[in-house]
Amino acid sequence: MAVTLNETPSGNRLHIGIFGKTNSGKSSCINTFSGQKVSIVADVAGTTTDPVYKSMEIYPLGPCVLIDTAGFDDEGELGALRIEKTSLAAQKTELAIILFCEDEMVQELKWYNYFKKRQTPVIPVLGKADLYTQEQKEYLIQMIQKNTGETVCPVSSETGEGIRKLKELLAEKIPEGYGNRMITGNLVSKDDLVLLVMPQDIQAPKGRLILPQVQTLRELLDKRCLIMSVTTDRYPAALQTLSRPPKLIITDSQVFPYIYENKPKESMLTSFSVLFAAYKGDLSYYIEGAKAIDSLKETSHVLIAECCTHAPLKEDIGRVKIPRMLKKRFGENLQVELVSGTDFPDDLTGYDLIIQCGACMFNRKYVMYRIDRAKKQQVPVTNYGITIAHLTGILDHVALPE
Repeated sequence: MAVTLNETPSGNRLHIGIFGKTNSGKSSCINTFSGQKVSIVADVAGTTTDPVYKSMEIYPLGPCVLIDTAGFDDEGELGALRIEKTSLAAQKTELAIILFCEDEMVQELKWYNYFKKRQTPVIPVLGKADLYTQEQKEYLIQMIQKNTGETVCPVSSETGEGIRKLKELLAEKIPEGYGNRMITGNLVSKDDLVLLVMPQDIQAPKGRLILPQVQTLRELLDKRCLIMSVTTDRYPAALQTLSRPPKLIITDSQVFPYIYENKPKESMLTSFSVLFAAYKGDLSYYIEGAKAIDSLKETSHVLIAECCTHAPLKEDIGRVKIPRMLKKRFGENLQVELVSGTDFPDDLTGYDLIIQCGACMFNRKYVMYRIDRAKKQQVPVTNYGITIAHLTGILDHVALPE
């Protein structure tokens, strides 16, 4: 689906995950919370299989993605697969709701501690609150609060009890500064002239721009910058037309060398991928990881992690261009493996380097989860734009956002 300039992409929305045992009322809760039938509700264990992701606007939270997950006590072979999907949803979750439904709360507390360890705010919810007497309700709330130290919100999907309070608690728990990250950082401000060089090749389907271009353009408009957008072949003509050199040139990483060789001396140069390296990941770790490129050998093993799940394209940057550049330098026997979407190996120790895409489709929480896993396994990570800039020898001349 094309994204318009006015839409908030999924990767930029606040991800709220709801977790609990099977038949704890997760789907009913999320339907009542959203005011829509987001999930199927039934009294059959395992009704929710794969996590359900629903993008919507919720007052006072703003643009969100609600994630309904399978029960974390699911059983059997299929149950194990469902739990694996629930774990993946947890890695993307920026605010977690955990449904407690009885005084036996070992698994709920295990997940609570998991989120707290990852510094993910958690709201404990007593689900199906209408089924308890006042005395039972007070006892369970006291038990949950004793074990978590958190304010407990009793909720009933039948009566609507607690839904408004839950939204208020979520609003209070939004991480400080959330949503304030800027793609272009401090590189430009009001009235600065910015030139966007955007090759409209096979990776940019006819009739629309790719997501990083859309998001960057929208931010520059919000910053009140002066913007000119051209394709690569019109780049020289654009420079001649301008009465002054652009403050910043943003280009596609794959044409970095050409744009750099022909840019005005006064203009800063960066790429969409480099900007997203800082916006969605850990830029300093990516730059440090790029140094590992020089240590690669023909027997090395490189993992390319792409967020999009699309059919292979001719001259695809992740599947074709970067592998070709690496093999040209280090030999055709260099092993290059590619994963896409949410596929990402648990054991990363067999890789000498991981090259992550710009991750415009994922939220930063999930990208940082990948980076943290690589750090713990002492595997260097970089990204597409940083890789190309390093391989072409211009990384030291690329403008980096702060």
